[in-house]
Amino acid sequence: MIIIPAIDIISGKCVRLSQGDYDKKTVYSNNPADMALSWQEKGAKYLHLVDLDGAKAGKPINIEIIREICKKISIPCEFGGGIRALQDAKLLFNAGVSRIILGTVAVENPELVKNILLKYGTEKIAIGIDAKNGRVAVKGWQETSNISGVELATQFTEVGIRRFIYTDISRDGALSGPNIEMTCSLCEKIKNCFVIASGGVGSINDIKKLSEASKKYPNLEGVIVGKALYEGKITLEEIISA
Repeated sequence: MIIIPAIDIISGKCVRLSQGDYDKKTVYSNNPADMALSWQEKGAKYLHLVDLDGAKAGKPINIEIIREICKKISIPCEFGGGIRALQDAKLLFNAGVSRIILGTVAVENPELVKNILLKYGTEKIAIGIDAKNGRVAVKGWQETSNISGVELATQFTEVGIRRFIYTDISRDGALSGPNIEMTCSLCEKIKNCFVIASGGVGSINDIKKLSEASKKYPNLEGVIVGKALYEGKITLEEIISA
């Protein structure tokens, strides 16, 4: 199972939100590129980048920061936040991103997702399923759609998407443990696709529980870890050794 440190960006700074609330943010670094390099040096094999400004604005905002990160590190990274057009995808791939995460656009414009898939291929795309009470949230988690996470995943497996990132928003930034039950349920529903867990990791025991679950669900590919790392609840070295 892959451990993926998260770097969330607002106004060019590395931050964490609590349950997606933009009014509850903590700044951890003024230089996201240095933070990215630090995670690489500590053993990370992949990074998760989120443009929180872009998610709210509906277009990538911190593109120069993303470009700087990609130049500074040698490991691959995925990016989410504000991708609403084919040109946005091109911009991010040209900046050095290895994979893009499509969230709002997957709900509001599935045809565009199909076009991006056709142009770039399945390994370049993941669908972000950010759930509030089982329903998919959009526009930087500011609104909730009428579609469930399982429905959205099923819809896109049928067109060739093979990787999904599942986040329980109520757990994100709360350090209360990921929603393992829903993550495993999604793994069960889409057995031929990869699922990455996100939101809520607060201790090494959470990682161990996910690792144990991955024995039953080998398509549980990895976990994104944010606040627990920044708050020193666990270290990347500790997670990797476990």
